[in-house]
Amino acid sequence: MSDTIITSNDSGFKEHHLTEHIDEYTDHDLYTIHPNAWSKYRLMMREYVAEFLGVCILIIFGAGVDCQVVLSSVTSVASSQKGVRTLSRSYRITEVAVQSYLSISLGWGIGTAMGVWVSGGISGGHINPAVTIMLATYRGFPWKKVPGYIIAQVFGGIVGAALVYANYIHAIDLYEGGRHIRTLGTASLFSTYAADYMTSVSSFFSEFLATAVLCIMVLAINDKTNCPPPPGLAPLVLFLLILGIGASLGMETAYAINPARDLGPRILTAMVGYGKQVFDFRSQYWLWCPIIAPILGAQAGAIFYDAFLYTGDETPFNKPNAAARARHERAHHAARRHMPAGPGADDLV
Repeated sequence: MSDTIITSNDSGFKEHHLTEHIDEYTDHDLYTIHPNAWSKYRLMMREYVAEFLGVCILIIFGAGVDCQVVLSSVTSVASSQKGVRTLSRSYRITEVAVQSYLSISLGWGIGTAMGVWVSGGISGGHINPAVTIMLATYRGFPWKKVPGYIIAQVFGGIVGAALVYANYIHAIDLYEGGRHIRTLGTASLFSTYAADYMTSVSSFFSEFLATAVLCIMVLAINDKTNCPPPPGLAPLVLFLLILGIGASLGMETAYAINPARDLGPRILTAMVGYGKQVFDFRSQYWLWCPIIAPILGAQAGAIFYDAFLYTGDETPFNKPNAAARARHERAHHAARRHMPAGPGADDLV
C-alpha cells in the first residue's frame, strides 16, 4: 500500500491536498497518478492547457462559422451561401439573413459548449478571462492562478484563429481580391467590431449588459441552492445561453463577452497582414469594448446575484460579521467545485 498526493479544489476553489490510500491491486500492480516522469509535468500544466484548448476549440467553431457563412456569399468561393436554406424566391432575402445569423449563433454556441466540455472537469472550463476574474473575486478561485489562466486563454484564441485562418486563407484571398489585400471586412470574421451606427457609449453598454447576463447565469447554474443542471450537463446549458445571447443581444457589437475570444484572434490578424488597423479602429475600441466592458459586466452581474440571491459562504457578501464569528457561525458552501462547468461534488463544510 502506498500514499498518493492528489490535488483538488474545494467548493470555494481553495487548494488543499487529500492523502488517498490506494489499496487496489491488479496482478500486484499499484495504481498511481505518476506512472512516469512526464505525468508529473502534465499534472502541473493540465489546468492551463485545458483553458488553452477550450478557447482554441471555441474559436475554431466560432470564427470558422463566421468565415464559412460570410466568405461563401461570393460566387467565386461557393456556388451558394453555406448555412442558408431558401424556401422560395419571394422570401429569399429575408430567409438568407435569418438563416445566416442563426448559423453564426449556433456555431458560437456549439463552440462554447465543446470548449467547456473539453476543459470543464479539469480547469472548470472558464475559457473567458472575465469569468476567471469574477470567480476569483466572488467564489474564492485562487488569484495566483488568474494570470496563468488568462495567458493560456489568450494563446488559445491566437492558435484557434491561426488554424481557422490557415483553413480559409484561399477563400479570404478570393473574397478580398488577392493575398496582398486585407481589410476590416474579413478581420471582423475573427474579432469583433461595432456597427457603424453604434456610439462608443452604446457599444460599451451592449458588451457590459451581455456579459452581466452571462455571468448571472453562470453563477445560477452552479448554485446548489438554486436550480443547477445535472452534473456534466452545464456545457449544454451554456450552449443554450450563448445561443440566446447571440440571438438577442449580438447584432450591434458581435457579442464578444470574452476578452480572450476577441484579443487572441485580433493579435493573429495583426500578425498575418491586417496590420495596426485592427487596433486603431475607433480609438482603441479593442481595449474598452471587448476587454474592459466584459470584465466590468461580469463583476456587475456577480454583485447583483450575490447581493440579492446567493447564500453561500464563498462570496464576500456573506462573510460572517463580528457577532457571527463570536458564535463560530458561517454560511454553508453553496457552489459546485470546478466552476462553471465541472462535475458536481459534495460540499466540504
